[in-house]
Amino acid sequence: MRRPFGLLLITGFLLGGNFCRGAETAEVNLDYVAQRALARARAPFHSPHVELPPVLRPDFLDYDKFRQIEFRHDRALWAAAGLPFRVEFFHPGYIYHEPIHVNEFTASHAQPIRFVQDFFNYHSLDIARKIPADMGYAGFRVLSKLNAPDRWDELGSFLGASYFRLLAKNLRYGESARGLALDSGEGDRPEEFPIFTDWWLGKPANTGEESLHLFAILDSVSCCGAYEFFIRPGDTTTASIKAVLYFREPASVAFADKNKKPLKSIGLAPLTSMFWFGKNTERKFDDYRTEVHDSDGLLVHMGNGETFFRPLDNPSATRHQVFSAPNIKGFGLLQRERNFAAYQDSFNLYHQVPSVWVEPDGNWGDGDLHLLELSTHYEGLDNIVAFWDPKNKPAPLTPFRFGYTLHWEGGESDVKRSPDRIVATRIGPDAQFKGARQFVIDFDGPKFDALTETNPPVAVASCSGGAHIADTFVTRNNFLGTWRVILKMVPPADTNAAVDLRCTLQSGTNVVGETWVYQWSQR
Repeated sequence: MRRPFGLLLITGFLLGGNFCRGAETAEVNLDYVAQRALARARAPFHSPHVELPPVLRPDFLDYDKFRQIEFRHDRALWAAAGLPFRVEFFHPGYIYHEPIHVNEFTASHAQPIRFVQDFFNYHSLDIARKIPADMGYAGFRVLSKLNAPDRWDELGSFLGASYFRLLAKNLRYGESARGLALDSGEGDRPEEFPIFTDWWLGKPANTGEESLHLFAILDSVSCCGAYEFFIRPGDTTTASIKAVLYFREPASVAFADKNKKPLKSIGLAPLTSMFWFGKNTERKFDDYRTEVHDSDGLLVHMGNGETFFRPLDNPSATRHQVFSAPNIKGFGLLQRERNFAAYQDSFNLYHQVPSVWVEPDGNWGDGDLHLLELSTHYEGLDNIVAFWDPKNKPAPLTPFRFGYTLHWEGGESDVKRSPDRIVATRIGPDAQFKGARQFVIDFDGPKFDALTETNPPVAVASCSGGAHIADTFVTRNNFLGTWRVILKMVPPADTNAAVDLRCTLQSGTNVVGETWVYQWSQR
């Protein structure tokens, strides 16, 4: 139960009302936010983009200068109240030109949080007097005592479009999540990027509150929706999310964008990550490190009980793979390689970034899982996207409801999620068969450890038309304690079409552990 609003007013929210003005009596819940989203969806989209003053534009305020603008930690929302969460805000500027509307709520009231320039330290930048007083915030970060009882650490950030990132204990930032992905990876149209435009931040009722409660409106040309978050930090940090979307009528969409085509894909629970190179990379880069990535594979629990793992790649051209996935049980972009020696990077600690797992609420019905891999020559650009797309698209202004939980977790949780698993994929030329590529796949886990060399597992492999499997054999890798499959595939000679491959290890008629899935194409 939340603290009565009268006590909230006594504390002035934080600093005698400097943050908040104009309280209203309201019970803020998902229906409260959804009503506002529906009202907005009945009209054409109005972009929140603002013209920034010259001192905040990218031609003056580059990335390094933008980072000099620092929120004063002692001014954080709820810092004076001794509560288990704090919020700090991001200044608008640089590439962030869509200010958000932020509110705070309790069990019975809500009121807006206004932009306060004095809450920022501009350091050597002489720009404070050139910024309007009503600029608004670009986003916010959440702090908690995540790693130690005497230290405030960043738990997550919400900044830019519908992107957000969270952290679990002893992890570093890596991949991101988004509220929604529209037409992502569709080659005949640009992607549409919805925006979290409005936020309601739930003030914790007491010092023992274990989760942070948030609401948001997500808006774009094609739809408007309401989102509810319960964020619970820990060894695995979870974000339980419920959403209701309202898609705009065609006339409203055309009013905002006359060239907009009907949506082809609606990406639920989208994840975004980076893979530059790793063990399976055939395109080599001039870098002292042997691996650079925030995620190295896509794990999927299918509705039919199958579990498959798809190693990620950095292709020379965009690759968009779609898996039929009715009643999907879960999917995630994982960072399985947790050994520092694999990266040798003491600055970007890729062995300590989170894996993120999506657990749907109930049966999502019929739909497809999409994996998008973009070509990149730089680790600073995210080039991996995964999301689930419902087969039956919602009708205009009809509420489309769904829910899921995001698990931001380290390597031990990944092992528990899929203990009998693929731990490495390596690719290279084969000397035995002309033009063949050799795929070396290592399987590890308790079920594999129980198999003996006198009764070894059998590899069952297949590939898409035009290519053929020339040979497979299985051997015990005693150096790593794994079972190793060596699969030799001859690609089609007359085409550069991508080749889909699958491989399982079987003991008798039983599949052991995960199915290995890959898409290979000519470099």
